Amino acid sequence: MATTHAPPLLDAVLVARLRSVVGEDGVIEDPDRLVVYESDGLTQYRHAPAAVVFPRTTREVSQVLRILHEAERHFVARGSGTGLSGGALAVNGAILVGTGRMNRILEIDVENRRARVQPGVINAHLTQATLPHGLIYAPDPSSQSACTLGGNVAENSGGPHCLKYGVTTRYVTELTVVLSNGEIVRLGGLSDQEESPDLVGLFVGSEGCFGIATEIEVGLIPRPEAVRTLLGIFGSIEDAGRAVSDIMARGMLPAALEIVDSETIRAVEASVFAAGYPVDAGAALVVEFDGVDAGLDAEVEEAVACCEAANASEVRIATNESERAALWAGRKKAFGAMGRLAPDLLVQDATVPRTRLPEVLAKIGEIGKRYDLLIANVFHAGDGNLHPNLLFDRRDAEEVERVEAASREIMAVCIEAGGTITGEHGVGLDKRRYLPLVCSSDVIDAMRAVKGAFDPWGRCNPGKVLPDPEADPAPTGAEAIPAVGEHRIAGRSS
Repeated sequence: MATTHAPPLLDAVLVARLRSVVGEDGVIEDPDRLVVYESDGLTQYRHAPAAVVFPRTTREVSQVLRILHEAERHFVARGSGTGLSGGALAVNGAILVGTGRMNRILEIDVENRRARVQPGVINAHLTQATLPHGLIYAPDPSSQSACTLGGNVAENSGGPHCLKYGVTTRYVTELTVVLSNGEIVRLGGLSDQEESPDLVGLFVGSEGCFGIATEIEVGLIPRPEAVRTLLGIFGSIEDAGRAVSDIMARGMLPAALEIVDSETIRAVEASVFAAGYPVDAGAALVVEFDGVDAGLDAEVEEAVACCEAANASEVRIATNESERAALWAGRKKAFGAMGRLAPDLLVQDATVPRTRLPEVLAKIGEIGKRYDLLIANVFHAGDGNLHPNLLFDRRDAEEVERVEAASREIMAVCIEAGGTITGEHGVGLDKRRYLPLVCSSDVIDAMRAVKGAFDPWGRCNPGKVLPDPEADPAPTGAEAIPAVGEHRIAGRSS
């Protein structure tokens, strides 16, 4: 596991130039205050930035990046720091450009069902603002009460309801972007000709490696007329996985299909987030349908039949919004409850064909037993997007070694099952050495070329996504993860 890396001292002249743009309180350089920014949500990687700068407008971002470009300094954009791939860390003394003060909803265009926002707007706040107009912003990461739309764009974030509604890239229609030399460009928009390259689609999911999005235009959708939510209780996580496969095989398209395993259930029920799940359950499956009211009850009946056929001991159906929120609480608050199980966790993020879920989940359980580790699973089952949480204490070096070995084996199982290395958390710092196992050398070279077109100086988010053959050699020998196809491409599906 990476340890904390102290940043180099920042030149006083550079600090003064930055403060002339963002104000005295817009630059943090005190080492004690910088500790807050040395990690993102994946806490085993720690790199303190040389400084944090907080612009408020596109113009200020442009001026800040121009100053950093002239000083030949690297930078990393950062929103709320909820990422889970080490993607927003300031490696090698980079400077963080925080978007937390760029938190204004600039426009809500009800007639055209669009909104224009700054990147620091919290995901959930956008729907709160549009709901009075009967509109919602569909992508809903589990961290939506804290994560920002700028971070969602960088990671092409999804969430529980992306099974039906899709991920961030489906909704972003226009971006104002500041490139690494301070140049301001606009990507997309209604005036774009059909034959123009989809530069918005290229930028979304680029993990902060192309520039900083300072204004984001997104599409909104009507609030569903009705919602039905049910909770299936199972004796094992494999049974819950079989229910998922059956529901999808019957041609139904739920808004969400989420599995919570026994360890997670017990942690949630022992916390302030207690949702009323049976603590002796092997797994719980949250199923939600939405849309036109007519017909939803028939879908619920069919989903209940699928759960019962997969040996569900109980199926609960919410009858009002309060009960629906309670059924969701065990899933939405799962990560917040994990601290009851261990001081630290490593959350993995891989996607497998959902028909392979039962066997992959069984193998993950076997890996946990073999390495004497507690592994808690909570994940987007409808997409096959797994989130095994390896619980440990970072102060125990031997346990840390077991966590790293188990994590590699879990990745191997997912790849061998026809999966890929990330579903929604991104490659970032954590998985870049695995990229050659799912992408051909030609694909990686193409990625490098695209990054070079946006950022020829290599200033944006250094050390992320693209592997460094010297610093990040692919696993070999006993640690090797077998490649499963020369042209398999890592992607985000949830």
